[in-house]
Amino acid sequence: MRKTFKLTDLDCANCAAKMENAIKKIDGVSDASVSFMTQKLTVEAEDSRFEAVMDEIVRVCKKVEPDCVIHR
Repeated sequence: MRKTFKLTDLDCANCAAKMENAIKKIDGVSDASVSFMTQKLTVEAEDSRFEAVMDEIVRVCKKVEPDCVIHR
């Protein structure tokens, strides 16, 4: 399953790159991209575990950018 989510309060391109790298390491994620310019997150993950994977993505992103919100 591939989904795109809107981000708010993503402050810099470096943080976006760190978030993208962290998301790609999560078990169940086959691909991910975080765009600072468009403030969007695109995730491709297993259908059966998508919600659990998204919970993990939110947790990982909060470590990198505590103010960033992923609109699910």
